[in-house]
Amino acid sequence: MESLDKFSEFVIFRIGEFAFTAGKVITVAITLLITILLIWLIKLLMIRKRVPDKFERGNIYALFQIIKYVIWIISILLILETLGLKLNALLAGSAALLVGIGLGLQNTFINFIAGIILLFEGSIKVGDILEVDGQVVRILKIGLRTSKAINRDDIMIILPNSLMTSNKVINWSHQEKKTRFRIKVGVAYGSDVDLVIKLLKESALEHPQITHRESILARFVDFGNSSLDFELLFFSDNVFRIENVKSDIRRIINRKFMENNVTIPFPQVDLHFKSDSTGFFDKTKTIT
Repeated sequence: MESLDKFSEFVIFRIGEFAFTAGKVITVAITLLITILLIWLIKLLMIRKRVPDKFERGNIYALFQIIKYVIWIISILLILETLGLKLNALLAGSAALLVGIGLGLQNTFINFIAGIILLFEGSIKVGDILEVDGQVVRILKIGLRTSKAINRDDIMIILPNSLMTSNKVINWSHQEKKTRFRIKVGVAYGSDVDLVIKLLKESALEHPQITHRESILARFVDFGNSSLDFELLFFSDNVFRIENVKSDIRRIINRKFMENNVTIPFPQVDLHFKSDSTGFFDKTKTIT
């Protein structure tokens, strides 16, 4: 027992007045090991692979992140106490340095606060599909300073958390699963309006990823400069890859228009040329 006490008091190295003994090093190692093991067990219990609701998964993940950070903060404070560092004296002695660091890391601190807001508020969760800065992305991970997302080109994007708390963000997942999209198309003047509406609805019905088929709507929107303008409205669950769905429907619309002799017009501009100084027009040319 006496030899064990001597081993624990054995000084490995010194930094000024602080002596790092074998006992302190072992205590720090055990604290870190217990911290890592505790976080692993909590993750194992909380984040299960078979959680049916994606919104519930997002809430569980956010709660786990908060618990993890709290455990690490407590663990670090215990380690500093074990090493004999007086936090009050340390903070008082480095106040000027901390002010300078705070000014230099202002953006980092803002992103840190934004990360805490995201995790506590729950308005944005892992798996949500957002439109940020004109890009549609899926959130993969929410960290304290930054969040990881993937766009429609499967490119990983690192988003500062403040971007999602201070800017306008469209959350396509923060609503009912029923999400409506639209496709606009123009046809030549003189086309059968009822036939166009019928073909647009049929085009949407042909696509397998269209939901709520009874709610498909095609409507005559306006008289355009060169065309009669229509829009097709439909619902789909494939929010992240909706542009692929729209492309498929546009192909179906184009095919049906060709089969039924419905023309999509080219924009036209009429130019009138003067023949002399009398001010009379004698020539007209149409440019398409």
